[in-house]
Parts: sequence; structure tokens; C-alpha cells
Amino acid sequence: MTSNSTKLPVLGSDAEVAVGLLDEWFDPIEAGLRDRVRDFIQTMIESELEAVLSRRRYARRPKADPENSGAGDVAGHRHGHRSRSLLGTFGRVEIAVPRARLDTAEGKTTEWKSKALRAYQRRTKQADSLIAGAYLAGTNTRRVRRALAAVFGGAVSKDTVSRVWRKVKADWDAWNSRSLAEEPIVRLILDGTVVRVRLDRKATSIVLLVVLGVRQDGQKVLLAVKNMGGETSQAWRAVLDDLVKRELRQPEFLIVDGGTGLEQALAALWGDVPTQRCTVHKHRNLLAHAPPRLHDEVSVDYNDMIYAASPAEIEQRRRTFLRKWRLKCKAVADSLEEAGDRLFTFTRLPPSQWKSARTTNAIERLHEEFKRRIKTQTVLPSAETAAMLFWALLASGQITMRKVDGWQSLTQKLADKPIDLAA
Repeated sequence: MTSNSTKLPVLGSDAEVAVGLLDEWFDPIEAGLRDRVRDFIQTMIESELEAVLSRRRYARRPKADPENSGAGDVAGHRHGHRSRSLLGTFGRVEIAVPRARLDTAEGKTTEWKSKALRAYQRRTKQADSLIAGAYLAGTNTRRVRRALAAVFGGAVSKDTVSRVWRKVKADWDAWNSRSLAEEPIVRLILDGTVVRVRLDRKATSIVLLVVLGVRQDGQKVLLAVKNMGGETSQAWRAVLDDLVKRELRQPEFLIVDGGTGLEQALAALWGDVPTQRCTVHKHRNLLAHAPPRLHDEVSVDYNDMIYAASPAEIEQRRRTFLRKWRLKCKAVADSLEEAGDRLFTFTRLPPSQWKSARTTNAIERLHEEFKRRIKTQTVLPSAETAAMLFWALLASGQITMRKVDGWQSLTQKLADKPIDLAA
């Protein structure tokens, strides 16, 4: 018995189908424009050489003027063309670059170099900017080629993306060594974030230490992002010492996540600076000390205390919280007392600033945006790449930061002390 069956054609990957589909979208306007671009570039370089030699192509050299000898005329001769490939936002074009030998004062000749088209240049700066922007937007090195195939005609490889990205390192190094003497910083927010990078060909978790500053006008600015191997006191002290070395002035207020290493480093350097411990991190600590059935109740009582309208009301609700939870779950009360007055330092500020001063949410938001960006890569190539990428997202405008709430009152001095902790 014979059975006839019809099989559907096997489709390739989604990427192959997409590329094949887009290849059919021929646009005569784009094709004509790229031809004009080739002519324009060649004409521009030819005009540059004509200005140097003081004559058009095939024209004779002008006769020397004895009265104006040494007036700056350049003598030389053309000797053919060199084929160059140039990739720009207009796509890839093949151009014929004119060549010339220029006479020198020593009686020798030297090769003429165009200022418009640099030696060994293969891409325009605008093309590099587009490639780097696509990479920063969240595509990995392989996906950039597919994303920009319609613009560049498939001429961008993952190695090209890597080379373009490495050009950012010069700006990164300059940013890390810049002086902070002119930065009017009044507040610091410090926290760390964990990322996965490739070390010795293995995926390893590292911690990036991030320092965010708040200027007198309320604008937040990234001051440092470094991989120091962990959140130890020595690691944080190295980051802080680098900021001081670059002339960062002593801040008036600090916001931290409560990590032991960070608090030890700050105590040794700026022990007299008022410090606020993040209320969100402490909330998580309280829940970790309570059984799951009590989590909702702990959260309600804690939020009623932290988000009260006045210092006196916060003080009264804190005492109520401790009396209740010493009986119901002593570990929760002990965890709250462990934070001490640093959990309520924000009450020394004007109420308009409480929202921005209670937590490290300003940095936490950056962490979330950074994690969203690297989600497509899962593991970053190196620790330095992770730190540089974090900075580049802000430097390129992919992530923006607004002013802190209550910035109009940042010039006001802090009150003498927070709430009375005597319970």
C-alpha cells in the first residue's frame, strides 16, 4: 500500500525568515542616494587634493613666482587612485581615493593624506555612534548585525561591534580620572549590585560598587562604579579614597543600604556625617526574621511607622512597634533596634526631602535599568566591561536621572538629632 503525503517546506530560523523578507524591500530612492553619496565623497576628496596642489586634475603646475617664493605653495604630483571601502549611515560604498606625492623642504617626497578621510578609516563616526547606540540599547554583539542589516547591508559583524565598543574605553578612562573639585555634591547614595561576568572562561558573579551624588541643585550624578571584588570595608574604602583623591568635598548627608563593610568604611572616613540607613532594606530584614504568616502584619506596622507624617508620630509608633513585637516575635524587634537612630536620620531633614532620603531607591532604579539592559547577554565578557557599560548607559543618555524630591530645600541645615529612641 502506498501513501502520498505532502510535507510543508521547512522554514529556517525566525532571523533568517526576517532577513529574507526585508531583502525584498528594495527602495530605488535609497539606491540612488547611495550612488550620489559615493560621488559626493570622491568629489570632496578630489577638491581637497586640488586645493593642496593648487591645480585641478590634468592641469599643469603653475609657474613659480620669484617675488612670492616660499609663500606656502605646495609642489607635488598625483599618482593614481586607491580603492577604499567606507561604511556610513548611508551603507557601504566603494570609493576611489586619489593619491599624490608632495615635495618636502629636504628635497624628498611624502604621501599626501586626506583630512576628510583618515588613514585606515573604515567607518564614519556617525556609523560608529549608531552601532554603539544599538549595543547600549540592549542588543548583544550578534544581534546588532541583524538589527542594522537593513541600514548597512549586512556589513556589520560582531567583531566590528566589539571594536566600536572598545573605542568607548578612552572616554571611560577619562571619566574615571576626572577631577571632582568643582562638583557641588551635598549628598551621597552608596550601594552595590551583583552581575554575572566571564572570568577565566567561567561565569562568575561579581559586585559593582556604585556611588551616586546629589548636587546642590538636586540633580543626581554618577560619581563612581567599580568592581572591587566584593562589598568588604577595604573595597569600599578604596572607592571612597579614590573619590577623595580626586578632590570630592565631604558630603553633608549619606544614604546607605546597611552593609557592614560600607558602614565601617564610612565610619573611618566620615564618621561625623549624618547617615541614613535604607528603610526598604531594613523592611526586608524584618521580614527575614518573621515567619511567613506574620509578614503582612509586620509590613503594615512598619510602614505605619516609617511613613508617619511627623517625627513625634514616628517616635510614638516606633515605641508601639517594639512593645508589640517583643512579645509577638522578639527577633523582629531586635532587628529594628539593631538599626538604631540611623534608620530615622531622615527626620532631621525638611519633610519635603523625606521621600528621597529614606531609601537608596535612586541607585536601585539604576540597577534595575542595568539588569534590563544586560538581560539579552546574561553573562558579560569581563568585569571592566560590566562597569563601563553601567557608566555608558548614563553617559549616552540611555538612562536619565531627574532631581531628587524636595531639592528646593537642600540648602537648609539638618536638625540637631533624630527622634528620641528611648522606649
